[in-house]
Amino acid sequence: MWDVAEHAGQEGEGGHGTRSVIVALLANLGIAAAKFIGFVITGAASMLAEAIHSVADSGNQAVLLIGGRRARRAADQQHPFGHGRTRYFAAFMVAVILFSLGALFSLFEGYEKLVHPHELESPTVALIILVVAIALEGFSLRTAIKEATPLRGHQTWWSFIRTTKKPELAVVLLEDAAAMLGLLFAFLGIGLATVTHDTFWDALGTLAIGTLLGAVAVVLAIEMHSLLIGEAASPAQQAVIRKTIEQSPGIVGIADLRTMHLGPDELLVAARVVIDHSMSADQAATVIDNASDRLRAAAPSARIIYLEPDLAVVPARASGGARPIGPGGPPSVTG
Repeated sequence: MWDVAEHAGQEGEGGHGTRSVIVALLANLGIAAAKFIGFVITGAASMLAEAIHSVADSGNQAVLLIGGRRARRAADQQHPFGHGRTRYFAAFMVAVILFSLGALFSLFEGYEKLVHPHELESPTVALIILVVAIALEGFSLRTAIKEATPLRGHQTWWSFIRTTKKPELAVVLLEDAAAMLGLLFAFLGIGLATVTHDTFWDALGTLAIGTLLGAVAVVLAIEMHSLLIGEAASPAQQAVIRKTIEQSPGIVGIADLRTMHLGPDELLVAARVVIDHSMSADQAATVIDNASDRLRAAAPSARIIYLEPDLAVVPARASGGARPIGPGGPPSVTG
């Protein structure tokens, strides 16, 4: 087996998402402070739920930044494939924080306000603070959308969130969208409570916020779990990898191809390639090295590549017959 050495390099798209995380962190810190002030003045449960939501979001963005920094550490003896998946673990922790600190607290606070109603004080102040918070969250969401748009292509936003390997963008997009909806729930809850003089609406708004955060946390946990256990390259990436290897001089075909993301911008590529059986070992090694170089040029995210010559019987490219390559049965073609 010819093992091609790892390709050390900087993340080609690694910067995507960092700016949106920083903007979201700064926005949420300011929003959290304003919401806490609003809660102290009004005593609105939905305002407190939103304040805790913003605190949780701020903590989440800090976790993402730390995870991104730790993921850039070089490979070592204990982690020979690098630390790229730290970014996925950080995003998974975001789901845990969002559920435990944001969703559960909001649901508990909403239940408490249903059982022990408390009249709102100065609701106008709360509504003004919520309008300011909506503007700040809108700016944060706009930044995330601007960063994600070049990567999204023709996908829907839901499809992009489900398939992107950039956890920071998925987290910020979901968090900011949830924050906007949560602010609207709080605005409606406080507004209706003010108009009807019934705090039931404030409690209902708080429960809606908790339910929303719980749903977002579950979606994030499911997506990050899939990335943590190892996802293959996208179909488009696999097509590029397969085509590049197959068109490399000296290679007849691919018997087996496996890919796995070691991080958002780091792919492990392993393949059994069918080569001309008449080649010497040195010639075969040269063919595989050349194929690896061509693959790295065509797919820069392919950082670690293992190509193994396969001894099998495969159909010849030009003629319609079979070309004997050596002992073994026909190759299984997988992608």
